[in-house]
Amino acid sequence: MYVRPVKRKARIAIFASGRGSNAQMIHSYSQNEDCHYEVVSILSNRKNAGVIDFARTEGIPSYTFHKEEFYSVSKVLEILKRERTDLIVLAGFLWLIPESLVHAYPKRILNIHPALLPKYGGKGMYGKYVHEAVKKNGDPVSGMTIHFVNEKYDEGQMIFQAQCQLNPGDEATDIARKVLRLEHHYYPRIVDGVSSRLS
Repeated sequence: MYVRPVKRKARIAIFASGRGSNAQMIHSYSQNEDCHYEVVSILSNRKNAGVIDFARTEGIPSYTFHKEEFYSVSKVLEILKRERTDLIVLAGFLWLIPESLVHAYPKRILNIHPALLPKYGGKGMYGKYVHEAVKKNGDPVSGMTIHFVNEKYDEGQMIFQAQCQLNPGDEATDIARKVLRLEHHYYPRIVDGVSSRLS
């Protein structure tokens, strides 16, 4: 009898700088039997980030690093190679990815941005600053963008966008909640789709 070989799951490293709500959703989704990835490490540039506590609770190997280790030495790349990482997923990670890492993982680094790029992208446009700008401009919709990472902030090839309707009375915090719901729903599924196509 022919037994169909089981395809190896993609090994995911998540980079995060904060509490890691998207990291948690990505990890939770990986528990589905038909998911194409597994979270094998969580990395952060902040030792006291909530995502590190989450990693400890879930038994996921976690690592922290400072700027010199990220930009001037090969510590992070060595960690990724040691963990046999297939795909890097940025989930609220605020530093620009160095060229050495982009070149080591071409079209294998994903990022999520809390706006409909190319609007409200670039250095300094993250979190509440994005939602405050959307509110100030009176946009009728907002949303989120998932894209591959290149050497510049928020300029990599787009993979997926989803949008939400805004009400005139919505404050920046209301916009943030609506966008975060989209992120939590779609990001794990897009990561799964990209993972399924990795060799």
